Amino acid sequence: MTDSTRLTAGDQAPQFTLTDQDGNTVSLASCAGSKVVVYFYPAAMTPGCTKQACDFRDNLGSLASAGYQVLGISKDSPATLKKFQETEHLSFPLLSDTDLAVHTAYGAWGEKNLYGKTVTGVLRSTFVIDESGRIELALYNVKATGHVASLRKKLGLPA
Repeated sequence: MTDSTRLTAGDQAPQFTLTDQDGNTVSLASCAGSKVVVYFYPAAMTPGCTKQACDFRDNLGSLASAGYQVLGISKDSPATLKKFQETEHLSFPLLSDTDLAVHTAYGAWGEKNLYGKTVTGVLRSTFVIDESGRIELALYNVKATGHVASLRKKLGLPA
C-alpha cells in the first residue's frame, strides 16, 4: 500500500453505510453535525483489539462530553460483533465491513509487517472526522495499547 491511497487531514471522509452488532444500519451521514472517531481493528475478541475496544469504552464518557461519537469497524460479522459487545460490555456501535469496501476507502486495508513477514490485512487505524465530514486526524498503524490516551492528547482533551 502506498501513501497515496491514505487519507490525510482536510480530506473529505468517505461516506459509508454499514450494519451494526444489532443488525441496524449506521451511516456516516447520520453523524453529520457531530465529531466522530472511526477506528478500524483487525478482529473482535483478539487480545489487542479487546484492549483497544475496552480503552475506548472506558473513555467514552469523556470523549462524548467533548462532543465525539465513537464507531468501531472490523471485517467481523454482525453476530461476532454482538458477542464481542456483550462479552466486553461495549457501549458504542461496532460496524461490520465484511467486503472490506470501507476499509479500502479509508486506506485501512493493505500490506503490513506481521512477525517479520509482509502480509495483507487490516491496518489498525483511527480517523477523527469533524462536523462537516472532513478528516481532522488520520492515524495509521496505531498500537492497541495506549492509543486512546495518545488520541486524547492529540485532540487536546484532559488526561
